[in-house]
Amino acid sequence: MKKFRFAIRALMALTVAVGLAACSDDDPKPTPDPEKPEQPAPDTPDDPEEPTPEVKPDYHFDLWVALDRHGGMGRDVQTLVRSLESLDADQPEITFQGEGTEVNSILSLETILKGAYYYQVPVSGDRFSKYIIQDNKVTPVAERVFKTNTYATRKYTHAWTDDNTLVIMASGNGGENVVWTKLNSDDMSIISEGTLDIPLVEGAEIFTTSGILTYRASDNKLFYFYYQKTGGSRGKRVTPMMTAVINPETMAVESNNACFLDCEMVGTAYGELLQTITFIDGNNNLYLACVTDEEDGEHSHLLKIPANSTEFDADYDGYTAGGKLISVLYMGGDEAIAYVRNDELGTGIDDFSHYYITINVADRTYAPVKFDGKNLAYSSGRFSSRMAFVDGKAYIGVDAENANPVIYIYDSETATTTKGAEMAPGYYFEQIRVVKNLE
Repeated sequence: MKKFRFAIRALMALTVAVGLAACSDDDPKPTPDPEKPEQPAPDTPDDPEEPTPEVKPDYHFDLWVALDRHGGMGRDVQTLVRSLESLDADQPEITFQGEGTEVNSILSLETILKGAYYYQVPVSGDRFSKYIIQDNKVTPVAERVFKTNTYATRKYTHAWTDDNTLVIMASGNGGENVVWTKLNSDDMSIISEGTLDIPLVEGAEIFTTSGILTYRASDNKLFYFYYQKTGGSRGKRVTPMMTAVINPETMAVESNNACFLDCEMVGTAYGELLQTITFIDGNNNLYLACVTDEEDGEHSHLLKIPANSTEFDADYDGYTAGGKLISVLYMGGDEAIAYVRNDELGTGIDDFSHYYITINVADRTYAPVKFDGKNLAYSSGRFSSRMAFVDGKAYIGVDAENANPVIYIYDSETATTTKGAEMAPGYYFEQIRVVKNLE
């Protein structure tokens, strides 16, 4: 029996040895069949390249227009708004028939925009309101009836001290003082309100309608630009432009100084609800457009309050060329774009006397905005925010004589201008607004 088991184990060992020998690398390879040539191994296909998803901007444009003539300055005109994803040229002629919404029965053209929402004292003139324009419809989001201080539609100034705190300011009590209200923009609740501690000087009877309010975060200060004048609708200015520097937490006036120039701010009545006249550059210098009365007419100036200072630099004027600054808009670096009026061609709202320039605030030079080697045509329309800036590009509206309204796009990085969308005839540019999309 033992011999039998030994024989079986020997046979199994031999079988394993033969199998290992058959797998040796030294064995000759099989001869390929000449009638069946060896086929190359198929290539392993690379993973198909995934298409890059289109990244759409998180904003759109609200285009505000008027019918029959330009609005602003309390003109009774029909105002329409239409939301557009793009203002580029690759789209049909823009029309508002069946596409836009009429807003002048609810909203004033003079309005505040932050993010996705509009804020204003609406045409009812008795409350603060927050709106959204979505699907070309105006929808109230939050409202707050006036408490103690009251404000007139269109005639106030404002500043944001953070993402949720909105300060409204205007002359009150018939112009005898300056009132302010601090609002929570989420629900438009009134945080606090009061009267600014700045007295009327001898010879002055009222404050200018609204003045200009702006906030500089770098030193946490509110700057209120104003002047005082005699009473009546044609009251004369009796002080130069004044700068009240305010603590945003307490609203206490820390200083109140006269400008070295006998000037007044551009847009004295409507704050910056229609056009922008202040900006803060990347170095925290604060700029303001103002105007002086000279023997040969009005002269514009672009003044600067340097960073960490509360008074204007008497050695600086960023704009001494001809033409009245109507609106200025910061584009980053040392560059701003401005809407200017040539008074020799007319001073009326509807006169074709307005044009666009860029201003370098560092070297104090300016240049007209050109397209195809030519200056953009003179435009009509004065009280407007027809300039908008986003993603390095300025969108500017031109209402040229005997031509359809056109939006031009100025690239601040390359200093080049392209032609954008065109509107159908019969509409008048009022505002181009960049509005954040709702999430």
